[in-house]
Amino acid sequence: MWVRTLNKVVITKIPTLPDYIVTAQFEHDKLVLLDCDNRKEKSILNNIYIGKVKNLVPNIEAAFIEIEKGYECYYSLTDNKNPIFINKKNNNKITIGDEIIVQVAKENIKTKQPVLTSNITLTGKYVVVSAGDKKLGISNKLSLKERQRVKELFAEQLDGEFGIIARTNIKNAAKEDVLREVQNLKNKLAHLIHHAKHRTCYSVLYEGDDNYISILKGLYEESLEQIVTDEKEIYQNIHTYLTNQNMDVNRYLLFYEDSLLPLYKLKNLESEIKNATQERIWLKSGAYLVIQPTEAFTVVDINTGKFTGKKNTQETFLKINLEAAKEIARQLRIRNISGIVVIDFIDLEKVDAKKQLMEEFDKILKKDPITTHLVGMSQLNLVELTRKKVRKSLREQVMEPCRLCHASGYISKKE
Repeated sequence: MWVRTLNKVVITKIPTLPDYIVTAQFEHDKLVLLDCDNRKEKSILNNIYIGKVKNLVPNIEAAFIEIEKGYECYYSLTDNKNPIFINKKNNNKITIGDEIIVQVAKENIKTKQPVLTSNITLTGKYVVVSAGDKKLGISNKLSLKERQRVKELFAEQLDGEFGIIARTNIKNAAKEDVLREVQNLKNKLAHLIHHAKHRTCYSVLYEGDDNYISILKGLYEESLEQIVTDEKEIYQNIHTYLTNQNMDVNRYLLFYEDSLLPLYKLKNLESEIKNATQERIWLKSGAYLVIQPTEAFTVVDINTGKFTGKKNTQETFLKINLEAAKEIARQLRIRNISGIVVIDFIDLEKVDAKKQLMEEFDKILKKDPITTHLVGMSQLNLVELTRKKVRKSLREQVMEPCRLCHASGYISKKE
């Protein structure tokens, strides 16, 4: 039976992180997402620039492009076959000194530079319109019936100039609303590209949405219950966003006022952030998870912890693993863990038990709005998955490497 997921989003500030806007998403009153946006280090994700090619590295099929003086970003030559040049060119071959329109596709994560793309996109409520990929893309979360409807809807909209990606919110949307948004985004993107020719190098042609607006755009409207904030400026920004999306402001948006019990205390956000940056997470069964990010991937270990039972051990291990699978999926979202994740579940002897665990885990991971792929279980019984990298993890947002141990977790013993 289909159960409607109710999402409540809380957006506020907390005294211990005065420069941050904290966004928390709850599903059925259980935390599933935390974002801490440092306003002094504003995100450049989705920003569009006129960049300058500073270096070409043929052996890795890459270029390094400045989006401001001295700030180089990675640009894949393999993934970007049709750059949009500002300077006059006789071909599509990139050379040092070229000025091209680029968009930040990924933030700088760990030691990696930001990633740029020439597939310039603008995101709406129902669709994403792109100037690079000219094809039709459809959210894999839509049913076959909905996918067919989308194909018919956009049959005359693909004119060879722009591509369209149908988002999950397009489900049950009125045809007129969708086509109106498509045309508005096309016009906006065409205007941006046309006027870029009259702008100087390093110009910011478009600034991406604030993190909390991006999070709201990523929610399915039919599952949204309420948006709560106690910040007047944020309230006004969301009011404008909802109005532009033809959504009922009075139904969805609430301004919270209580001097005795601030919003961050009501939702216990200081503790939630603290818990989400610690390695150990206890489960109700008495078992616990250990989540350890490394440079290459994230490792998750499941331990029996306080469980001491001796009867039906394998059956109990399966129950603990299933409980752990649900919590791991939730922690991936809360901590915004991306890239490769390797999980060491408690060993199961029966093939059927392993199959049940993998099927249940895959079903849970499919609910993640961020693309997550369960690769499988290795011969060493290690479960591997990948999660798309977009924003910085929560750990990177609110923490920095230790100056003594340089993030190794160890320091030299004193003599």
